[in-house]
Amino acid sequence: MRTWQVERRKRTRHLIELGGLVVKAGVVDLAGDDRATIYGALLWAAEKLQSDEREKALALWTAKGKQAFEAERASTNLTATQDHPDEA
Repeated sequence: MRTWQVERRKRTRHLIELGGLVVKAGVVDLAGDDRATIYGALLWAAEKLQSDEREKALALWTAKGKQAFEAERASTNLTATQDHPDEA
């Protein structure tokens, strides 16, 4: 496989993962799948990252993201042990 093909696949995977985060966060459903609204929200977040509030915003968003990932992991583990109690 050529280098450009490998790089293109990496980029495509990365974009799909980012889109998945938008869906996972509930933004798509909450915005009624309105791309202008979603884009506006992302622009607002980008403005926050370019402002004096950058560090505060990053700390808050990072904490919330880590908490959500951990809650999801815990929920997945709990469901798995409930489905297969002898594997726990």
